[in-house]
Amino acid sequence: MATHFTDEKSRQLVFYASRFLRGQLPHHELHLFIWDTLEEWAALQQRPTTPPHPQERVFWYLLHQLEFWPEQQLLHNKRLKRNLQLCLGFIVGKAQRPLNCVGLRP
Repeated sequence: MATHFTDEKSRQLVFYASRFLRGQLPHHELHLFIWDTLEEWAALQQRPTTPPHPQERVFWYLLHQLEFWPEQQLLHNKRLKRNLQLCLGFIVGKAQRPLNCVGLRP
């Protein structure tokens, strides 16, 4: 159940985050997606008992980073933006897992 959730939400996260980082989506839309995702996670009836797989860890890390940093940092801090893009690349299977992108389930 949790794997299905994060697999589905990963595709959506890539859509929202990549468009935001390219300036094609307002920050408040990204913010709403993140909070909707967290609400859906909280509503899951079954909590996972197995450790998260690497893609799930990067998913939660990316979600946290996108919500934690202010809009201007996300758009203009080159190091942060590159790190986020590496995470997105890993989620879609086009990059290796960034070593410093380890997220935890809420």
